[in-house]
Amino acid sequence: MRNLLRFLPLLAFTAHAADPAATKPAADLPELVITATRSATDEKKVPAQVRTLSSEDIQQRQARTLPEAMRELPGVNVQKTSNGQGSPFIRGFTGFRNLALIDGIRFNNSIFREGPNQYWNTIDSYAIDRMELVPGQGSVLYGSDAIGGTVNMFTKSSGFQTEAPGTFFHGLTSYRGSTAEESNVLRQEVQFGEGGRWGLHIGASLKSFGDVHAAGLGDQPSTGYDEWAYDVRLDIALDPNWTFTAVHQQLRQEDVWRTHATVRGTSWQGTTIGTDLKRSYDQERSLSYLKLAGTDLEGPIQAASLTISLQSMGEYEHRIRRPADNRQNYSQTELWTLGLDLQLQSQTPLGKLTYGIDYFHDDVDSGSRRYRRNGNFVRDEIQGPVGDDATYHLFGAYLQDEIDLGDRVHLFFGGRYTYAAAEVDRYDDPATARIYDSQSDDWKNFSASARITFDLDEKDRYRLFAGVSQGFRAPNLSDISRLDIARTGEVEVPSPGLDPEEFINFEIGLKADTEHFSGSLSYFYTDINEMVIRRATGAFIGANRVVEKKNGGDGFIQGVEIAGEYRVDSNWSLFGHLTWTEGRIDQFVGNTNQLRAEAASRVVPLMWRGGVRWQSDDQRWWGEVVTLGQSDLEHLNTSDRRDTDRIPPGGNPGFNWLAVRGGCQITKHLGVTLALENIIDEEIRYAGSGVNEGGFGAVVGATVKW
Repeated sequence: MRNLLRFLPLLAFTAHAADPAATKPAADLPELVITATRSATDEKKVPAQVRTLSSEDIQQRQARTLPEAMRELPGVNVQKTSNGQGSPFIRGFTGFRNLALIDGIRFNNSIFREGPNQYWNTIDSYAIDRMELVPGQGSVLYGSDAIGGTVNMFTKSSGFQTEAPGTFFHGLTSYRGSTAEESNVLRQEVQFGEGGRWGLHIGASLKSFGDVHAAGLGDQPSTGYDEWAYDVRLDIALDPNWTFTAVHQQLRQEDVWRTHATVRGTSWQGTTIGTDLKRSYDQERSLSYLKLAGTDLEGPIQAASLTISLQSMGEYEHRIRRPADNRQNYSQTELWTLGLDLQLQSQTPLGKLTYGIDYFHDDVDSGSRRYRRNGNFVRDEIQGPVGDDATYHLFGAYLQDEIDLGDRVHLFFGGRYTYAAAEVDRYDDPATARIYDSQSDDWKNFSASARITFDLDEKDRYRLFAGVSQGFRAPNLSDISRLDIARTGEVEVPSPGLDPEEFINFEIGLKADTEHFSGSLSYFYTDINEMVIRRATGAFIGANRVVEKKNGGDGFIQGVEIAGEYRVDSNWSLFGHLTWTEGRIDQFVGNTNQLRAEAASRVVPLMWRGGVRWQSDDQRWWGEVVTLGQSDLEHLNTSDRRDTDRIPPGGNPGFNWLAVRGGCQITKHLGVTLALENIIDEEIRYAGSGVNEGGFGAVVGATVKW
């Protein structure tokens, strides 16, 4: 009966990927998206699903972090190892098998870990103007890692191109407060410049998160942390065709605990509690880039852009082990990424060509110092979480051809060549008591894609799309040199000699956009070949099993996504989505090289969202009732069953999260929002997470524009 009740909200059914606040009359200009084709394209024409999320959506939902902002998108499940570490699962994949972009610049780097990781949480959602998620196909246009999905986050700007001639100066101050997590977030923005000529945007965010109060558990110790971030963007129109952009972002998080691995973890539904006395991180990242972009150019090249970027990432861990070990470690990993991206577009008799090259170079320093619990120094370790003094090169050249066969048929063909190379100067394998001075390896790949869309009627209300796309992921520095805790009771050791993972994504779907209804239906199947998976070696380090990585994970993930919105009239709309996903991937049996097909890790079979929304004729007032839920996660593989700190025996219970939220634009300059979340005060833990979600609580927000 409980499972049946969870599906009742779906009677309100059929959802839109973005907030229904984005509802627009059918006569409005088409919504243009960029990520799926690397150029501004009518979303209906794109041969894939595209899920969009605007800064207004994020503000109305009062999303706490970037991963949490994605949790209401179809097909997305957000795992949270801790309250400060979130990672989206997209079509069954997470971690380094989903690709994140910031203004089209690759955010993934060579130290991204296997499985859910914390790095997406180091992007400030308050600095994002718009997000685009393209599930399932992205390797041809964006290279390695774009397997489950590609998420492109576009940063806020001054908007100088839409300002009237003359100087302008305006700004924004916003506040978010939550009772369930005892948090306070303050955001300040200013924009100024000369309309049509140049503009400068400056933003800063200050965040303080307390311990999360969960239904049935109360306060979860050491789940709070602090964060600050700022972002600056300068845009200059050099002439009617060319624009110059300069951007810098900086973010730092302090004292983010991996709570479930420590004695401060909270047991739920039979989960175990970790043995470490402390395991906390300070994390920071920065991005700086310069971009020159031209459009409507004369000659054989009609559009061009050149981007040079520099990113940094720092991860600093303090770990105090169980008292019997008499040991604590301070480890650090610092990374710098230099990037180059050249993109060109040409209209030819063979169609519209989008082509270019991209190159990213990582430099990594990693180390660790061991102390006794009383603070006495013991020694410097050979490496930190990844090999020390390491480099990684990732080069790609790509071409996509977009061909219109009449007014109703649109073809997209593309290919990419990739070269990746890794070199590690020093790494350690304590399981064999060997210290390696260096290792290096390189990989090559060619991937192709073919997709098509059919306009089923003359008014472009219904479209059928289909396609097949190859994908790949080159092994990174984390794969070949990691020395760190993996899952509960496991230590991962360096694993040289790996081959690239290869994938083939098949997809077919239907899109509809009429006066009263917008929606989509799609089926996808991802064939998996030689995925890198962990294998127990039979050795132990202390009480922890030693695991290494090997190729061998053949299998598949498939699913169905239904999403839509029905606009009853100008005031009322019904929305919802439903996703079914399943998969099986070969896993190593025990300490042998024997493989056995098992359930894909942490793939939730059913996820849904549904609700009803009202807004006033002048759109000053709005309100909605929304539910978000998941079915039970019962199909666990061997690794899931061993991850007892995070996954209860028998799997994660499903849940239904219910909220009422609304807002009012009181004046031209002042807007407020209020949400009552988890109204039924249900105990909720997203699949594979190490902490529970907040219980019943209120979230308030206020925005002052001037």
